[in-house]
Amino acid sequence: MDESRRSFLKKAGLGAAMFTILPRHVFGKMGGDNNFVAPSDQLTKGIIGLGGIGRSRLHFTSDERCRLVAICDVDSNHMAKAQKLAGERFGETLQEYHDFRDLIHDPNVDIVHIATPPHWHAIMAVEAANAGKDIFCEKPMTRTIGEGKRVMEAVRRNGRIFRLNTWFRFTDTFYGLGTEVEPLKKLVDSGLLGWPLTVRISGATGFAWKFFWTGKENLKPEPVPAELDYDFWLGPAPYKPYNSHRVHQTFRGYWDYDGGGLGDMGQHYIDPVQYILGKDDEFPIKVEVDAPQQHPDAIGIWKSITYTYEDGCRIILEGEGFESEGKVPYIEGPLGKVYKGFECTIPNVHDLIDELPDPKPLESDFIDCVHTRRKFALNEENGHHSCTVVNMGICAHRLGRTLHFDPKTQLFIGDDAANNLINQPMRGDWKI
Repeated sequence: MDESRRSFLKKAGLGAAMFTILPRHVFGKMGGDNNFVAPSDQLTKGIIGLGGIGRSRLHFTSDERCRLVAICDVDSNHMAKAQKLAGERFGETLQEYHDFRDLIHDPNVDIVHIATPPHWHAIMAVEAANAGKDIFCEKPMTRTIGEGKRVMEAVRRNGRIFRLNTWFRFTDTFYGLGTEVEPLKKLVDSGLLGWPLTVRISGATGFAWKFFWTGKENLKPEPVPAELDYDFWLGPAPYKPYNSHRVHQTFRGYWDYDGGGLGDMGQHYIDPVQYILGKDDEFPIKVEVDAPQQHPDAIGIWKSITYTYEDGCRIILEGEGFESEGKVPYIEGPLGKVYKGFECTIPNVHDLIDELPDPKPLESDFIDCVHTRRKFALNEENGHHSCTVVNMGICAHRLGRTLHFDPKTQLFIGDDAANNLINQPMRGDWKI
């Protein structure tokens, strides 16, 4: 960080300190139900990455519990749209940053929301943790397995609160299944289905959504638009000539930045399954893939990806052209099967579930977790585990072969090329 930036941040820190010692009636405000919210009770956040997610109604918010104070993007058009949106939604002008490090080190920011392409997630999360900030990170948690380990270590070392933004383990109907996760968790924990289990994630459960987020081969170089700092957008990723299909809405189709439809949607589906199976602290030991040979730059389609755990449980992802024979179960065990819509081969299953004990309550209020310092339900630890499952599949897909994984070392067994994908080099001076 250069001296001018340090000077600015020191001055900003002094201003923040002066702010906190003023009487609370000066800056306090009325919250919901006319409850008084003191400045010390209202958290602040900054958003890095102002594309679709960063400006969405779900996340581009400012209220009495957490006020949005800063934004950052390397595309000036994104920044202008976000600033205009802030004025329209909550009548504020936000602090703008081009360099994410300036937002992270702004002493007026408590929470850093990372909504960039995944090739930036680990660098930003570790920087934020080291700066003493709590972190709200979009999925996938990281682009590689090694990056996930580094994020987990940094969050633990600095005692930060981390939230990964997929929520199906604790709220909402789980895509096409027609049920929330909790009753499935109760059924699996009861042992009524037997063991081991096979979970099939297919188009019937909504997995085909965004499946065709693939890349284009042989992209032709194009002029970089004036509003985009393309070199900064690439950051740690290898240099490739600019083409509009590489950035913003379609970046997911290229290995350098994400993992296609699996990288985009995989953790939404796999994280709840890890939770349902009670495998939040486990990894599969094998991943098999059925896919055509892949291009070295552009991600293509795959037909199926199968994960196997040490106890025999399996997760099967069904992709392009996968034709299941007849009606297939979502969860299948030796003693019973569960289908879409929570149809089950066990008689009176819903009555039985009602009598079963509820799972342990999950901490699902991130703002409350920041205040209390209790771990969020989907944190750096179980998030790293489910993201590793996603990234194992991406590695197998990219290489086109079965891979065996050692859960203790978190390395592939006897496959140097696969292990080279776990810790990938970063361009220039970028590092974690």
